[in-house]
Amino acid sequence: MKDFSGKVLFLNRADINTDEIIPAKYLTEIERQALKPYLLEDLKLEGFDPKRDIPGCRVLVAGANFGCGSSREHAPWALEANGIRLVIAESFARIFRQNMFNCGLLAVELPAETLARLFKDFSTRDTHAAADVGRNVIEFRSGRHAEEIPFTLADFDRALVDAGGWLGYADKRY
Repeated sequence: MKDFSGKVLFLNRADINTDEIIPAKYLTEIERQALKPYLLEDLKLEGFDPKRDIPGCRVLVAGANFGCGSSREHAPWALEANGIRLVIAESFARIFRQNMFNCGLLAVELPAETLARLFKDFSTRDTHAAADVGRNVIEFRSGRHAEEIPFTLADFDRALVDAGGWLGYADKRY
């Protein structure tokens, strides 16, 4: 199973679409690592600079409807190429969410009130998060300030995560 912990990138916006996650002009790439330099390059968010803000981050927290727009596996591939294995949002576009799990990545939905509190308490600090898939909790920590947040995960999604994605799942069962 992959490690779902690390430095957090907070993107306080809803409806971040797949064209902003990885622009369509890079969809000819078939190697995940080739997508690495282009993650979120078209995202317009005040104060955000992908070249400065993404390196070293392993967890992404955003608003509702993350991954909306065109369906493409390249979006989770670009996240994974940059070491981001956990995305937390109020909601996800259905196909994007399933593509995350198919790649063995973790997509966690949290209530709007919880996300608002996380943005308020942690987004201006150097924050680390760690998801414990076995216990269904994510711990956010910044200095001495820490908070554990519970989450739910469907059995099939857990099986995909445990197997490292759809290919690993299929190899074990078929």
